[in-house]
Amino acid sequence: MFKRILPDPGPMRVLTAVTLVNTIGNGLWVTVGALYLTKIVGLSPAEFGLGLTAASAVCLIASTPMGYLADRRGPRGVQLTCYLLLAGLTGAMLLVDSFPAFIALATVTALADAGQRGARGAMIAGALPPESRVRGRAYLRATTNVGISLGAALAGIAIAVDTPTAYRLMIVGNVLSYLAAAVIGSRLPAIAPVPAAPGPRLVALRDRPYLAFVALDGLMSMHFDILNVVLPLWIAAHTDAPHWLIAVLLLVNTTMVVLLQVRASRGTEDLGGAARAARTAGLFVGAACVLFGVTAGLPGWAAAALLVAGALVHVIGELRQSAAGWGISFGLAPEGAQGQYQATYAMGAQFGRMLAPAVLVWLALEHGLAGWLAMAVLFAATGAAIPAAVAWARRTPRAVPTAAPVPQPQSA
Repeated sequence: MFKRILPDPGPMRVLTAVTLVNTIGNGLWVTVGALYLTKIVGLSPAEFGLGLTAASAVCLIASTPMGYLADRRGPRGVQLTCYLLLAGLTGAMLLVDSFPAFIALATVTALADAGQRGARGAMIAGALPPESRVRGRAYLRATTNVGISLGAALAGIAIAVDTPTAYRLMIVGNVLSYLAAAVIGSRLPAIAPVPAAPGPRLVALRDRPYLAFVALDGLMSMHFDILNVVLPLWIAAHTDAPHWLIAVLLLVNTTMVVLLQVRASRGTEDLGGAARAARTAGLFVGAACVLFGVTAGLPGWAAAALLVAGALVHVIGELRQSAAGWGISFGLAPEGAQGQYQATYAMGAQFGRMLAPAVLVWLALEHGLAGWLAMAVLFAATGAAIPAAVAWARRTPRAVPTAAPVPQPQSA
């Protein structure tokens, strides 16, 4: 059974193991982090939110330079170094006792996190052949959902116990996950560094067609916060649906991502198919917004039925949008600069997720159905614009660094 589920032996299996242990640790921290810092350390919710905002800003600014570093130094070494740094910095969270200490640690941690993210994209591009990269990213996303769910389930025990020691053990678990990821990741093939070429270094930030795609994909990525930020508030304030439905909708989303993300990535390996998938994704997410918006004022059973239907339509759009983004980001990036291009691609999603809570909550809760319809138009139009950005990139000559030969990865 496991042989059918696991990828073949080699780099993809190692990447899967690294992703699983790392995201279990992430699930531990994401679940208990806010409670630990507010209940145990004593930060106010506003201080906690400000720290997260500062960390997000640092990660956003550092993404492309860190991706460039992965290209120049080799992604495996950068990734393993960042995992070790993250283990130490996560452990240092146990020593935080004030807001200045928290914000300083959060920003430094964000810098190391940006480094491992940029190196991860370059590692996938270097370890897998071009035709397998999108499928590989899809498999790793499904694995991420499994890992975070396992981590969240374990963290639920700590929340139930609700003692300082229980929360601190979850932080220790996250430290161990980074150390385990570094040990397992050492089995990945060494991807040769690409020598710096004459001319500009951060070429991804000068690639206007690619930046146009990144901006559009970032706007599309705002939809990820519909399910975990907007809908809980909408259901509680504007519908008669039972509040426990919030958990059901999240479970439906997570389950479908795990089961269907690899299948949903089919046809997005080439730029044309990926661009079409982005357009389709915009239509599905837009349709989901309409279904969510019409639930206000309906009887509880009708609202619940439409919310479930909307969640199913939304996750189809989510699956296709993710796969489309991977296909386009890999397809437009030159082989000698995959690290910085993948990191720049990630910037769009980070920026979109920074905007999403304020923009989408304002539209839905302040404007009701009209706000949901505005969201529908936004997502459908954004998805429709991505093929044009891809066509622009394909016909525009771009200055790119000279790529070094990529070694064939050896089986781990």
